[in-house]
Amino acid sequence: MFGSKDSNIKPRNGSVTPVNPNAFNSLVQGTVVEGTVRSESDIRVDGLIKGKLFCDAKVVIGPTGQIEGEIRCANAVVEGKFEGTIIVTELLNVRENAVVIGEVTTGKLLVQSGAVFNVTCTMGSQTAPSAKSSVVVSKKEDEKGAKAPNN
Repeated sequence: MFGSKDSNIKPRNGSVTPVNPNAFNSLVQGTVVEGTVRSESDIRVDGLIKGKLFCDAKVVIGPTGQIEGEIRCANAVVEGKFEGTIIVTELLNVRENAVVIGEVTTGKLLVQSGAVFNVTCTMGSQTAPSAKSSVVVSKKEDEKGAKAPNN
């Protein structure tokens, strides 16, 4: 008579039930979140996140939005300010009023004229942000004070 068909019962193992693929999250202007945010669906940030944002879909940082920390997502659009490390598996779109400072790893990149884009950037099939250019290392002086040769 009383079955377990109640949709309000949460799984006991702590996992999250699947969400609607058309669902959309939003942090409005004036909202401040400190810590780690995880989302399976798109998220728009018009407030401030200090910490980490992990999203399986698209992240949109609106014109008043700010994120300080780390983002890992499939796609991203930045209209506001981002400072930290961002890893985008597909497309990172940096709009004309955006400010992006830090380290970027992305599959594809679009930076519109007028954007501030002061980053170390790795693009393409490389997934590790540690794949840095060896040119920077070869220009530094070695321990004996001699200049390393430039190739």
